[in-house]
Parts: sequence; structure tokens; C-alpha cells
Amino acid sequence: MKILIAEDDPVSRTVLEKTLLKWDYDVQVTCDGAEAWDAIQTPESARLLILDWMMPEHDGPELCQLTRALPEGNNFYILLLTAKTQKEDIVTGLDAGADDYVTKPFHRDELRARVSTGCRILQLQSQLASRIGDLESALSEVNRLSGLLPICAYCKRIRKGDDYWQAVEHYIAHHSQAQFSHGVCPDCYEKHVKPELEKLPE
Repeated sequence: MKILIAEDDPVSRTVLEKTLLKWDYDVQVTCDGAEAWDAIQTPESARLLILDWMMPEHDGPELCQLTRALPEGNNFYILLLTAKTQKEDIVTGLDAGADDYVTKPFHRDELRARVSTGCRILQLQSQLASRIGDLESALSEVNRLSGLLPICAYCKRIRKGDDYWQAVEHYIAHHSQAQFSHGVCPDCYEKHVKPELEKLPE
């Protein structure tokens, strides 16, 4: 999992980076709000963001709002890193679009747990997006069979184009995953099969 950190204090930034690297995360480091915002807008940006609250150019809550306004803004998981501990401040950060927060100086086990939660949520989002893609693909295949089909009123074959007529079971099998097993209905038995049987010598 790739993590972007935005921290303008060199000491805090170094400690945070080394801590995440020790946990085997791929770390993308930015030094202020403007640099972080530029990085977030790139296709290769990390999806898990750890943003310091107080930074020049763009502070943490402002970055949250900017990120959420992106077309893919809901695909980020944002942790605010802050020395603010008042409930009103925390609510402000969450209202700005943050998913969670960690107070400074951070407790290593708490940070690891909250980052792990963020990674798990992003992985679930990715799996859900993949499932939705599969469902949309399946629906597209189903929709290929919708609409008006030119079918012969007598032989029930379907016109595929250029005056080429195809048996209905072949057409459906080609446009879907349906398979056919053939039998004889009672009406067809009486109309077609029984007369042939009666012609047979006893």
C-alpha cells in the first residue's frame, strides 16, 4: 500500500516516514500543502493520505475539501495528523472530509491500527469496484439480447444481417452463455413425430 504524507515540520516528517517504511509501506513524501495538492492530483498518487493539520499554502482540512471535490475524490482515505484535541476541532476536520485523525505526537500502535484500517477500507473499495465492473459487463451482455429481433414467422430463424438467417438457439448461444438441450413438446409430437411413427411398418 502506498501512503502520501504531508508534513511541513522536518523532524515530524522524518519520524513519520521512517515509521511507515519500517512497516513496509511505500511512502510518498510532501513538505507542505501545495506540494501535497500537486501530488494528489496525479494518477500515480497514493490513495491513503496522512495530512498535517497546520501547513502553509493549504492546511489539512482544506486539502480534505479539495481532494473530495476531485472526480475520484471518494477513492481516497484521509487521516488528519493534528495537535488539536478539542472535540470541536475534530468535528471540523471530519466535516471537511477526513475519514479519521491521529493526535500529535502520535502513538505508534494507534497510528499503525488506524493506517491498517484505512488500507483495509481501500482494499474493500477496490474489490467492490471490481465486482461492479463485472456486473456492468454482465449487464451489457444481457442487453445485447434486448430490443427488436427480426424473426421468421414460420421457421423462427433470426435474421443476423445481409439476409443471413440463423436458428434462434444458435443466435442466443452466440450472444449469451445460455446452452440448449433439445426435446419435443406435446404439440410437436402430435404434429410431426406421431405421423412419422405411424408410417413405420408394424
